[in-house]
Amino acid sequence: MSNLPSVSFRPATAADIPALITLVTSAYRGDASRAGWTTEADILDGQRVDAEGLLGDLQRPRSVILLAEQAGQIVGCCHLADEDGHGYLGMFAIAPTLQGSGLGKQLMARGEAMVQELWGLQSMQMTVIDCRAELIAFYERRGYVRTGITQPFPYGDARFGLPKRDDLRFEILEKNLEPHA
Repeated sequence: MSNLPSVSFRPATAADIPALITLVTSAYRGDASRAGWTTEADILDGQRVDAEGLLGDLQRPRSVILLAEQAGQIVGCCHLADEDGHGYLGMFAIAPTLQGSGLGKQLMARGEAMVQELWGLQSMQMTVIDCRAELIAFYERRGYVRTGITQPFPYGDARFGLPKRDDLRFEILEKNLEPHA
């Protein structure tokens, strides 16, 4: 991370919602997302997040959206929550032009530490669209393992996007966290 400009982390507030929608959309949807490697543009159109859902995540107990900022700009985010005694990592997004810079690894490590510090949790879970081999491989390099447990994609619910394929589903990945001092 030595070539990364200084990064600071903080919890999101409702005032950050417009910037979060822009960041997450740019990382996953449309032509802008093609500047990075996490694009879902070939499998999904439409929105990735909306203001109502983000506000719900911010207001719910044992839930936080962690932001990464550089020079006052939000350049990364992830949603952290206590889900049935496991940490949950979702909405993990890095600005497309910063993908591959090490920022995602920093943000993920900070998020994992936060679920231990805030809620005393010793494992993390996430859901990933199971046809996203390159994304799953990234998470596996970070210590996550495929559980083989799948969940259906919410077809017909435009809040999750407009699928371009009829074979989408989520797989749960899990990681046991190292004891945190």
